[in-house]
Amino acid sequence: MSAPTSSRLGSEATNDESALATIRRGLALTPEALAGVWITLLLAVIATAGKVVVPIAVQSILDRGIIEPAQPDLAFVATAAGLAACVLLVTASCNILMNRRLFRMAETALATLRTRAFRHIHDLSLLTQGTEQRGALVSRVTSDVDTVSQFMSFGGIMLVVMSMQLVLATGVMLLYSWPLALVVWLCYLPVFFLLGALQKRIRARYQQVRAAVGRMLGSVSESLVGSATVRAYGIEERTRAGQVDRVRDVRDAQFAVLRPQSASFFLSETGDGLATAVVVVMGVLIGTGSLGIDLPGADLTAGSVVAFVFLVSLFSMPVRMGIEMLSEAQNAVAGWRRVLGVLDTPADVADPAGAMDPHTGRRTDPVPGVRALPQGGLDIEVDQVRYAYPDGPEVLHGIDVDVPAGSHIAIVGETGSGKTTLAKLLTRMMDPVGGEIRIGGVRLDLIPYASLRDRVVMVPQEGFLFDTTVAGNLAYGRPDATRADMLRALDELGLSAWCEDLPEGLDTPVGQRGESLSAGERQLVALARAYLADPDVIVLDEATSAVDPAADVRLQQAIDGLARGRTTLTIAHRLSTAERADQILVLDHGDLVECGTHAELVDIEGGIYAGLHHSWVAHREAR
Repeated sequence: MSAPTSSRLGSEATNDESALATIRRGLALTPEALAGVWITLLLAVIATAGKVVVPIAVQSILDRGIIEPAQPDLAFVATAAGLAACVLLVTASCNILMNRRLFRMAETALATLRTRAFRHIHDLSLLTQGTEQRGALVSRVTSDVDTVSQFMSFGGIMLVVMSMQLVLATGVMLLYSWPLALVVWLCYLPVFFLLGALQKRIRARYQQVRAAVGRMLGSVSESLVGSATVRAYGIEERTRAGQVDRVRDVRDAQFAVLRPQSASFFLSETGDGLATAVVVVMGVLIGTGSLGIDLPGADLTAGSVVAFVFLVSLFSMPVRMGIEMLSEAQNAVAGWRRVLGVLDTPADVADPAGAMDPHTGRRTDPVPGVRALPQGGLDIEVDQVRYAYPDGPEVLHGIDVDVPAGSHIAIVGETGSGKTTLAKLLTRMMDPVGGEIRIGGVRLDLIPYASLRDRVVMVPQEGFLFDTTVAGNLAYGRPDATRADMLRALDELGLSAWCEDLPEGLDTPVGQRGESLSAGERQLVALARAYLADPDVIVLDEATSAVDPAADVRLQQAIDGLARGRTTLTIAHRLSTAERADQILVLDHGDLVECGTHAELVDIEGGIYAGLHHSWVAHREAR
């Protein structure tokens, strides 16, 4: 097996990618966004084309309905105005239908993007997930996707619509007078050139905004999760100061975007005002022949000049709105890059049975040799297993262990000896960098997740509970368990009386992270959940360490019943657990230094286990 590489989650991997390439990749991940896009574009074309009816109607009404006849032709004026109103009504209807389709397409597509990102995060190893604050990681599938949503549900198609409107306005202006059309473009060319440079700055600064928002959410999440510690140490002011700094970072990042944005709006307004003024002056001079130059298209009427002013407004509107839409696009691209940063992070601990490819949405092919665990008891073989964290020294050095099926093994050692690392390797939360682990004769990295998670269960030192009821948390151990199954499991663990004392029994809400219960009660639920799962291999990271001595006796008896006939590995912080094990493994700085029963190891003079046990006994007696 190859050594794990540092795979820090981030957007850095896609920062050098062009905005257009990022959008193409994002749309490829969400094909729903392009479903029926031609119908949407057709509606957009109709909605855009209808806008030219106003200048045409104004020109016709002025020239043919008011100026040419001796008396204003009211019938013609009314007919032209009525036809224009009908066209505008059709235009408005198409616009409404277009927006409804856009909203549905965007939200459907982004639901797919969120789902893929969320699934992929769960496919990443705990080590990779730990490279980023949880709140910042959550922001990648929430606020970052929201920025994409805002753009896709309106901004994306509006950029297309505004581009069409720009072309349409130019075409109609050319029909009226190509010299005036040329004047308008000459006024706007410097604006377009400068806007291109400003958009590069906006794109880079929006990337900083998204990163700052992620850090702010990470800080808020961390302070809420650790609120008890914050209060216990009286560091509320220090914590608030850190959060204020994060909020100010977001504010300053937004202000940094505001400067080039304001410059963009100033340029567009300047171009609009300049173009309108020049068109009026040049239109009058050309129409009256005051220039003394015979130009094609110089036969301008008063109505044509007024219509041309409307066309300039029709031309300048896409520029103004386009700047706003481009700003949203830059924000969306920054959000897209952060989401793609998650999806581009390889799943370093992958399901050998195949998993959903986050880029294609299709299931990958199974790894050759993949097979489910055999039925019956499961033994464990650890063969020369080594592990090193990315960019760090090796923490496990060639561990060799054979665990017979149905035996109870205790793993002891001082803090930092590698106990929890070994437990994570045994349950495939991480993969070793060398050697291999076999369960039931099957190499661990060839066991499908469905089979592994069904037959091998780990109970961590701090049992995590979800924000539901006690029954809801027990159901995570076995989704099809009935209330009768749950009550039976609690009874077999000796926890019936405890459950009955809860305010609502099995229906008692546990709160977020189980904080409505005590630490010991949370662990009781976690143990009952593992018991209900009925695994063949149990890995206990000293699951009773947070329980009071009276409950410890009751739980230890229940755990002994659970372990009977099953392969059990316990990371033992309390050496009373190790005393009852069939075999004890002693780790020291990543090496397996001692192996044997309690009776064998406690009598080794100068032995590590003997020293730990004597210290533990002395501490217990001193209390």
